[in-house]
Amino acid sequence: MTEELKELGAHIAASIDSDVRDWQVVNGELTVRVRADRIVQVMQFLRDDPMAKFLVLIDLCGVDYPNRAKRFDVVFHLLSMHNNTRIRVKARVGEGDTIPSITRVFPCADWFEREAFDMYGIVFSGHPDMRRILTDYGFEGYPLRKDFPLTGHVEVRYDDEKKRVVYEPVKLVQEYRNFDYLSPWEGAQYVLPGDEKVSE
Repeated sequence: MTEELKELGAHIAASIDSDVRDWQVVNGELTVRVRADRIVQVMQFLRDDPMAKFLVLIDLCGVDYPNRAKRFDVVFHLLSMHNNTRIRVKARVGEGDTIPSITRVFPCADWFEREAFDMYGIVFSGHPDMRRILTDYGFEGYPLRKDFPLTGHVEVRYDDEKKRVVYEPVKLVQEYRNFDYLSPWEGAQYVLPGDEKVSE
């Protein structure tokens, strides 16, 4: 199977050479890194090429690398049922940059792209309905970015007196304290009451 994937990777790289940054087969999986601005053409090729026939978009997600110049990877997972093969396609996108939507090639990418926008702030140009899908309309920030605060910014609750949902600044129930998490059953470094009676 690895040899078949290497052959497929070489075929893809040779056919759309200017769009492919690099490719590799690791642990029996083919990963191709491509130019973000050419993602639509790459997806059309992978869908229509007789050797590829990747007709199913399984998933599309974002990955955050905050210390990198182009902060995000947009990762596409495709399936060729004809060849019983999967491929991972990656495109790098900078914060504030856009990547073209692939909804005209794979219509099922619609909600995947909205989720990547909602969770990471990755904008897909040409998307028919680029708005949040998982968080609320007034939500601030992007929860899956690595610099997003663990407590969030606001909390949402239903107020019985006002008979509506209200937004309030996050209030922590308790202050941060130093807790002793070391369990006495897992090797405490101090003498427990009664241990002085045990002979060695």
